[in-house]
Amino acid sequence: MKKLLHIFLLSLVATIVIGTHTSCSDDENCSLAGRSMVNCQLYTVNTETGIQSRDTLPSLTVTALGTDSIIINDQTEVMDFSLPLRYTSDSTILVLHYDEELYAGETDTLYITQKNTPFFESMKCGYTMTQVITGISYTKNQIDTIYIRNTNANTDGTENLQIFYRFDI
Repeated sequence: MKKLLHIFLLSLVATIVIGTHTSCSDDENCSLAGRSMVNCQLYTVNTETGIQSRDTLPSLTVTALGTDSIIINDQTEVMDFSLPLRYTSDSTILVLHYDEELYAGETDTLYITQKNTPFFESMKCGYTMTQVITGISYTKNQIDTIYIRNTNANTDGTENLQIFYRFDI
């Protein structure tokens, strides 16, 4: 009888361990979601025809103001890029550095205000942050206009900002 009880207890423990292991492997992979970003696409407008078209910057470096953080480091042939928003503040200030030779070291600064809302994802993944753009202002050294197309920072590449430059870049 004792052997039968031991076999029953061992099979019960094995079932629990295997069942727990299986259910854990079925949970979502937290790294698949990724961090939400603000996706920017570059445009120019032909002043004669008024037609807007996608454009490309020869090179771009993006830094976070007041820090040594480099978000984008000397990327070339830039048609679009993604920017993170700060979790710890309701605003993000980023500096766009243009090609040194073409633009004589000029920069533009983006001031983005956002609403950060923590969202409980799951026990395994914990909290994530949903971020909504509430406003934007910018310097106009090379940038002409910025339009907000979608206020929700996202992981799927949906366009958030249309950045229009003054002339062909």
